Amino acid sequence: MILSNLDFIYRRHSIRKFMDKDIPLEDIKEIIKAATYAPSGKNLQNWHFIIVNNKEKIDNLVSIVEEKNKELAGYVKDEDKANSFRKYVKYHTVFRNAPTVILLYAGPYPITGLEFLQAKKGSEEEVNNFLKTSPGIQNIGAAMENLLLAAAAMGYGGCWMTGPNYACKEIEEYIGFEKEGYYLAAITPLGIPEKSELKSPARKPLEEVMTIIE
Repeated sequence: MILSNLDFIYRRHSIRKFMDKDIPLEDIKEIIKAATYAPSGKNLQNWHFIIVNNKEKIDNLVSIVEEKNKELAGYVKDEDKANSFRKYVKYHTVFRNAPTVILLYAGPYPITGLEFLQAKKGSEEEVNNFLKTSPGIQNIGAAMENLLLAAAAMGYGGCWMTGPNYACKEIEEYIGFEKEGYYLAAITPLGIPEKSELKSPARKPLEEVMTIIE
């Protein structure tokens, strides 16, 4: 069966520029609700969403990332690499002009089968290959995708970000979020997109990314 109306998928773009207009709280709640309907292994729903609507606090988050970027760049002796890292900070702080910023935290997730593989005394390669599946973080990825699809369907936009995570400790201390076992997994700004942002780069052809076995 081929579905003809997949616009809710194709309307999602990575949005980095936003109109200066706040998002009603009820709309934010509806978007987060959609995120929580993502598939979740063992139904653990190991996610937590921090919503930041305060402009001053968003500016402070930007400053935190900028300061951490500057600090980390100072540890590298290769000046070319340091400068390259410093340049990336503008991409790591694109949430600066959004009316809302959402911090998505991931919680603990016990991986089924890991203890048995360890009891078997599996090799380090076996264990690492098994851990690559990262089912707990897959739950978070599914939730973020739901969030962005819901936002686009409602006329908003966001941008899936992990770049600022090198400042996760400082961000956590600033917002005062404490939930045992949870850590910052991703960030997205949220707002009404500027029209120039409603585009996406070309996708690889299906022949390159799909294999059919009959």
